[in-house]
Amino acid sequence: MTLATELVTLADVEAARKLLDGVIRVTPIEPCRPLQAKLSGPAWLKCEHLQRAGSFKIRGAYVRIARLSDAERARGVVAASAGNHAQGVALAAGLMNTASTVFMPIGAPLPKIAATKGYGAKVKLVGNTVDESLAAAKEYAEASGAVFIHPFDHPDVIAGQGTLALELLEQCPDVRTIVVGIGGGGLIAGVAVAIKALRPDVRLIGVQAAGAAAFPPSLASGHPVRLPTFTTIADGIAVGRPGDVTFAHVSKLVDQVVTVTDEDISRALLMLMERGKQVVEPAGAVGVAALLAGVVPVVTPAVAVLSGGNIDPLLMLRLIEHGLAAAGRYLAFTVRCVDRPGQLARLLGLIAEGGANVVDVEHRRHDPRLRLGEVEVALSVETRGAEHSDRLVSALRSAGYTVTFPGSLA
Repeated sequence: MTLATELVTLADVEAARKLLDGVIRVTPIEPCRPLQAKLSGPAWLKCEHLQRAGSFKIRGAYVRIARLSDAERARGVVAASAGNHAQGVALAAGLMNTASTVFMPIGAPLPKIAATKGYGAKVKLVGNTVDESLAAAKEYAEASGAVFIHPFDHPDVIAGQGTLALELLEQCPDVRTIVVGIGGGGLIAGVAVAIKALRPDVRLIGVQAAGAAAFPPSLASGHPVRLPTFTTIADGIAVGRPGDVTFAHVSKLVDQVVTVTDEDISRALLMLMERGKQVVEPAGAVGVAALLAGVVPVVTPAVAVLSGGNIDPLLMLRLIEHGLAAAGRYLAFTVRCVDRPGQLARLLGLIAEGGANVVDVEHRRHDPRLRLGEVEVALSVETRGAEHSDRLVSALRSAGYTVTFPGSLA
């Protein structure tokens, strides 16, 4: 097979499914009422975050390792990942009694590191990005003889990931739109192979985080393009360059690639947690983020793939707060008023009358920007949404207070 040009086939995906029988879970699809309301039609979530090891990665990793020769498996395998591929490789290698070494970025979430070790892999923290970890893993493979298991850019990996689409079509046979997150492109490449072979009428949409979107410029250029820098809360899809194999699939088979902001992702995570009772990592929620943000026209029934659920609890706390702020339910602002007895009590009373809950308050008298006899109060409050926040700010300004927000000019 010429990796840069030949595409994986439906037969490859179906063969991968046979290999995975009894190894992976058939993850459920669940209806999503908020998405149904947004799209005015049926909307479903493919809950791949409930897969073994917490993401779709076990599918491709197992197929790749299972197709190695006994001699190759005896040399061990090596991989690089921000966390999900790491866990998939570690679990798959353990199931086949193969030693595994995984290179992860220095800033990889601690739960992902611990889980990877728990599945039996030896973990090495190298580099600040997945790309740097990939380079280190390839050097290790050349020096040690271990077989490098690429996180996305290999036909066996793509075939394994494509088995998700076979399940999805059986679970939602009338689907018209499928939305899938993209990092390096392994998942959407595999999904595209199966979907376009079996249901070419289905619209397949890929979603990248705006801060790490290598596919749009690559598709525009006609070849993979490396981003000079990239940053996003969705660490699982923070990949600086599409793979050659995955790019060939995406460019030929995927209908559209769109981007979402970190704020969009935060809102999606909050909705999934609050309304769907689903704990999903940022990379796993970008499909839902795209549907909620309305960045692409959709024909229903629609299915968004929740690709992973391995989220650091500390990040979850920050994302919940960020999501509340993005949804207008957590409001941080500063009020300036005359410094006289009773002013703080009056201000807090107005906020209480407005139905908001004060989370934090800081009284400042000594800022050099303040005029003589003026005081500044920094507040964080919980509200019931953007409309409630607007009413609260209007009420404070009507009462004579100067209200400003972080980053705005006084």
